[in-house]
Amino acid sequence: MRCERSSQDGGRVHAIAQQRAADHRPYFFLSYAHTPRYGAGGPDPDMWVERLFRDLCGHVMALTDLPAGAPAGFMDREIRSGEGWSERLGAVLASCRVFVPLFSPRYFASEMCGKEWYAFAQRAIHHSALSNQPAEAIVPALWVPVPPDELPGPAERLQFNHGTFGDRYVTDGLYGLIKLRIFAEEYERAVYELAKRIVRVADTVRLGPGRPVDYRLAPSAFGNPSSGSRTMQVTVAAANRHELPEGRNSEYYGDSALDWNPYHPVSQRPVAYVAEDLVRSLNYQTTMASFDEEAGHFDSKQPPTKPEILLVDRWAVADEERRQRLAAFDQDARPWVSVVVPWNRLDHQSRAKENELAHRLEDTMPTKMSQGRAACRTAANGVPSMEAFGQILPQVVEAAAQQFLRHAQVYPPAGGVHTERPRLVGPMAPDSPTHHLPQGWMQNSPPDDLDLDPDAEDTDDSQS
Repeated sequence: MRCERSSQDGGRVHAIAQQRAADHRPYFFLSYAHTPRYGAGGPDPDMWVERLFRDLCGHVMALTDLPAGAPAGFMDREIRSGEGWSERLGAVLASCRVFVPLFSPRYFASEMCGKEWYAFAQRAIHHSALSNQPAEAIVPALWVPVPPDELPGPAERLQFNHGTFGDRYVTDGLYGLIKLRIFAEEYERAVYELAKRIVRVADTVRLGPGRPVDYRLAPSAFGNPSSGSRTMQVTVAAANRHELPEGRNSEYYGDSALDWNPYHPVSQRPVAYVAEDLVRSLNYQTTMASFDEEAGHFDSKQPPTKPEILLVDRWAVADEERRQRLAAFDQDARPWVSVVVPWNRLDHQSRAKENELAHRLEDTMPTKMSQGRAACRTAANGVPSMEAFGQILPQVVEAAAQQFLRHAQVYPPAGGVHTERPRLVGPMAPDSPTHHLPQGWMQNSPPDDLDLDPDAEDTDDSQS
């Protein structure tokens, strides 16, 4: 029997088919941790991952109308652990439709896998900011089951029910199913369900291509493995739409400072929530606050409990009372607070007042405008677009986290009071006294790239 469709519906179906036919980007990027060979001359342990990849590609080709020769997926079979990303990897991560991480203990211990995850997550956050729609395009798969309490924050927060792929899949993972012939049927079911989920998410989210992330600057989404879960605050110093300077366009503001959207109309989301997503994607827990309402800022005698990102609207200094509070905040050295100044030059009012407001903010907060490493000074000098904001924020977050580790109060061992400034105890000093940073921050075994040299060029310990 012939299907009858209206000309309007037929035109829509034809348009979707044409769009799909013209879009030959890989449906998925398979992200996995390379397993080292056991013994010289042993079999390639990643051959089973390659089989999974081929099976997934076959299902995706069957479930879609991709033409012959179009890539159904992408799998790295050349770059080994310890090597840098290639331009090819960055390009595919910037264009693939779905990211498929193969969960395993080795996966979350891999810095390379964390970089791949972050590169894709940053792109999805940018897409969500522009559209104000969720862009959940990460479809995880269990290669080896990982206990929930061992998952880093970005993986733990994924809303995904692995049980729909089968009970045996949940208990043994794809590796267990693929290795044991008695589970062949369970393996086929799990892979087919995974392929269907990939295609459904790709066609629903429609994540557009982005700009490749430079792997040399990309952080890991899993953070420092030894530091566990961490907390960072995002604070906004901006007016709400009810207290703007005379003549200032209110479309960039909302009922709260947290509703400030400097990159309107390109971005549809307030910058604080975009910052929150980016910080969370670096394995931090986040809190958010308005500068006007955060009373703790003015108690300089209290030690820091978390690093902080302060988002400042240059227009905020037009209000004299707020300007004085910002000036008072700047007088007390708080190097664990990094300032970011989002500034949209496509906003005609801001562009016309740029020099005046920039100079006034520099006069108000001279310490914050000049402190820290080059990335921090660049961020304080004005971030001109949402894309630039996403690129520079990870560097600012890392700088704030490092300064927090330098200045945070330590908690003494039970039975005594200890007021000494915190010392980071390294693996070469096993007999050193044990101190504890606030919950979620590990003092022992600091990150390899943590700059502990007080004379380094990018530090500001002179303000301590």
